[in-house]
Amino acid sequence: MLQFFRIISLLEGVSLLLILFVTMPLKYIWENPMPNKIIGMGHGILFLLYVVLAILVKSELKWNGKTLGIVLLCSILPFGTFWMDRNYLKPQV
Repeated sequence: MLQFFRIISLLEGVSLLLILFVTMPLKYIWENPMPNKIIGMGHGILFLLYVVLAILVKSELKWNGKTLGIVLLCSILPFGTFWMDRNYLKPQV
C-alpha cells in the first residue's frame, strides 16, 4: 500500500505542476482550454486517490492527526508531494 501511495503522490504532484505551469498558461494566455480540461480531470482523480490513500496509510505508518494534516496539506502545495515523500515516506537509511 505504501509503494502505491508513493506512486500516486508522485503522479499527483506532477499533475499539479502541469496544471500550474503548462495548462493554465495555455488556457489564459493562448486561450486553449482543452489541455486544462484533460489534465484537470486526471489531477482530480489523482487528488482523490491521494487523500484516500493518505488516510489508509495513516494507520500503517502510525501517523498522528498532525502528521496526516501535513501530508494532506502537501497535496495542494506546488512541490509539496515531493517534499512529503522525502520526509514522511522514504525509508530512513
